[in-house]
Order: sequence, then C-alpha cells, then structure tokens
Amino acid sequence: MGNDLIKGGYDAVFSLGDLCLGAIQMKKNNLRPFSGPIDWMGSPLLTSVIQLFEKRFADFMLLENLRIVGYATDEMLLVSDDRNLIMSNHDFDTANNSLNQLTTYPSVKERLDRRVDRLLEKLITAQRILFIRTNATLEDTAELQRVLRSIIANDFRILVVNHGPVSGIVEKHWPIDNVYSVELPDEEIWEGNNALWAQLFQDVYLI
Repeated sequence: MGNDLIKGGYDAVFSLGDLCLGAIQMKKNNLRPFSGPIDWMGSPLLTSVIQLFEKRFADFMLLENLRIVGYATDEMLLVSDDRNLIMSNHDFDTANNSLNQLTTYPSVKERLDRRVDRLLEKLITAQRILFIRTNATLEDTAELQRVLRSIIANDFRILVVNHGPVSGIVEKHWPIDNVYSVELPDEEIWEGNNALWAQLFQDVYLI
C-alpha cells in the first residue's frame, strides 16, 4: 500500500501529539504553515485529545485547571492542564513566570485560543485535512476517527506512527477508514527516523 492513503494535497495538517515529534517532522517536511493547539504539548492519552474535540476545546488550558509541576528545562516551566491531561513545557518561560505564578498566562491563553479557533474553522472549511498522531492504539484511533467524522465537513486522513523494535517502516493495516498506521524504529525517535518520516510524507503537500 505504501503511503497511498495519505498522498495528495491538504488544506491543513495538524499534530495530535503525543509529543512534539509530529510537529517537528511536519516542519522538517514543509507541512506546518501554522501551529495547532497541542503541537508543542504532551498528550499521552489519545482519549483526552478525543474528548477535547468532542467539547470543541471548550475548557482547554483554563487557568483554574492548571498546575505548575516544576521545571521542564532551565528556560521553561512544566505546567499541567489537569482536567484535560495535557502537559505544557514550551509556553511558560522561567524569565517571566515562577513556580508560584503564571504571569504570562493571559498572553499564552490568547495565543492558544487563536490556534483553537483556527483548528475549529479548518474542520468546517478545509477540503482535506491530515492529522498526525504518535503513540496510539487501534481502539483509540477508531474512536478518534469516529469523532472526527462526526464534526469534519469534508475529507480527512489520520497518520498514526508508533515505535517499536523494527527496521524501517512497518505498515499495520488497521481496519479503520481513512487511517494509515505504521511502526517506526524506537532506537532514536527524535532524529534517527528523519529519512523514514520523509518517506512517509512523499507526495504529501499543502495546497
């Protein structure tokens, strides 16, 4: 089958987690003209992402749901959206925020709201959308597909990338419409599979 299912042009491409890896590879392959709401966040549970779509991100990153976990790096705080089980480690810099106060929250929330609004608008207006998710089960992906189908006006595809002790691209042939599922080597997921990601995105482009 190759990547025939996802080949072609797209109005929009969005990463659905679970880490920043999808967004990084989108950028490397010229498929990231704008940021999605959870591009740079941790979303270990796909079920939580599905719930965000079901409620149209209504309570995403609300201040009352946030908990400062600690330092992600010397430059960034790790902040949890406990209601939606989303982890932010690229939004709150340590120069302007502390372990006790998120001083830049208003500007961060404004930026995230713009990204949410763009996503929701694309769900209705785009002719074809590609979603990319790393770390997903067949069952959760089937539920994601069902929810997206209920709210997306036109065509969409889902690329699922899991990692394991494999060599090259291993296709999984999941019996879910619009879904292309593969497994990539787990030895070094951040930079070691760049050529394989490029192969996955061959003849995939923005229109």
